[in-house]
Amino acid sequence: MGPGEETVLSTYVLIPDAGGAATWYWHRVTPRLEQAGQAAIPVDLPGPDEQAGLPEYARLVSDAITGSGAGPDVVLVATSMGGFTVPLVAALVPVRAIVLVNAMIPRPGETAGAWWENTGVTPARIEAAQAGGYPVEFDEQEYFLHDLTPEVVATGADHKHNEAEVAFATPCDFAAWPAVPTRVVAGADDRFFPAGFQRAVARERLGIEADLLPGGHLMALSRPAPLADYLLEVTAAGR
Repeated sequence: MGPGEETVLSTYVLIPDAGGAATWYWHRVTPRLEQAGQAAIPVDLPGPDEQAGLPEYARLVSDAITGSGAGPDVVLVATSMGGFTVPLVAALVPVRAIVLVNAMIPRPGETAGAWWENTGVTPARIEAAQAGGYPVEFDEQEYFLHDLTPEVVATGADHKHNEAEVAFATPCDFAAWPAVPTRVVAGADDRFFPAGFQRAVARERLGIEADLLPGGHLMALSRPAPLADYLLEVTAAGR
């Protein structure tokens, strides 16, 4: 860094999966971003609240951004169902970049409930299970926890919440995907949203190629270091 130059501070706004437990889900990534001199804001959402749908989620995230005093270098990072909140937030506050991690990518007006059939994720999941030799029937251990250590799993005992149906039924009300640099990250070992499926959806819906990183569906918990490094490298390259 030359004389008179200042480090550009990014603010990574971390959006959770269904259930809304961002502080827990991102707790192994957040310190790595902060140790690199950046800011990280995991935003817990009221997943179990039957009165809170996608618009309420978007307002909570945008309020967290504006309330933090974040500068213009805001990077939205979302996992799984959190992808449905991203375009709504980007319509409320300026963001510099978006990173989708094993995320559901919505079409304008689509509901999270309809996304499953629209994308064909269930047949893709079953096909991957048959090829991989693990159970076809959904099981939390086989599909979410298979690459987590028992110690990490134990930290989530008090952070598991069911997602209210209203969030799955709320249309994702946006006109077009935000016109900012967007990256898609697919876990090479994701059994819930297989990597090949994710790459096909990213091409079809966003016209971009997904990047593969090690880890399953809960990549931020199982492989936080490669994911944090990716976030830092991608955002630095975009400056």
